[in-house]
Amino acid sequence: MNPSMLGVIPETILAFLAGLLIGSFLNVCVFRLPRDLSVVAPRSFCPGCETMIAWYDNIPLLSYVILGGKCRHCKERIPVRYPIVELATGLAFAVIVAGLGLSLAALKYAVFSAILIGLIASDFEERILPDEFTLGGLGVGLVFAAFVPLEIGLARVLLPMSVGERWASVGESVLGAVIAGGSIWFVAFAYEKIRHREGLGFGDVKMIAMIGAFLGLRLALLTMIIASLFGAILGLIYILLKGKDASTYELPFGSFLGMAALAVALVGQVLLVWYSNAAT
Repeated sequence: MNPSMLGVIPETILAFLAGLLIGSFLNVCVFRLPRDLSVVAPRSFCPGCETMIAWYDNIPLLSYVILGGKCRHCKERIPVRYPIVELATGLAFAVIVAGLGLSLAALKYAVFSAILIGLIASDFEERILPDEFTLGGLGVGLVFAAFVPLEIGLARVLLPMSVGERWASVGESVLGAVIAGGSIWFVAFAYEKIRHREGLGFGDVKMIAMIGAFLGLRLALLTMIIASLFGAILGLIYILLKGKDASTYELPFGSFLGMAALAVALVGQVLLVWYSNAAT
């Protein structure tokens, strides 16, 4: 290992711990947002007995293990989604900081990964993609494009050469949101007209628009291709294992979109930088 890489270990550990805390908050969002509940108050409670959860029973990962995955009071089982979301967010943050250091780019991809993990869990569990994540994330992605430059493609063709890199990056972010979101909307619209039933919800359209704002047009389209493969392969396996009717079962396509976007962001935008730094 390059000795210079050793310096990022404390930062990576801190990022992992921060990710655990953010993951704990994401779990609150996943449970409350689909039910139109405040994510601020009241403090965490057991959905079964509605007893307020003490701070020592709300430590990410650790409390789940100590309690054996059950509420201390009513013994109702705590969904395994809680430690999975916390661990996934912690690992994502650790990988991002290890690859990009404490930088604005790392902040961008940490925020992006947190939004995606929240959407993956929410869609898988509730079949809902909350606007707070999709539309809120869309706005955040557009802002980040002004400070963390995207790879500029179509925007450079459409915008005047006098436009600077910052605004060209914002333009690429806008194009990613509009074209990627518009294309998936058109597919959903055509499917509904042909099959006379809804294939994709509008939440998926808003989600891919958010992904386009963060990643730009080229990577957003790549995300859609990978998500389609995930959905076709993993979805079919799930349907077969569960004995579902493939013609009527509603697959959580937003979850597949989220997993694909995470793969594109972490592998294509973070791990390649990490590998490049380690090699030098």
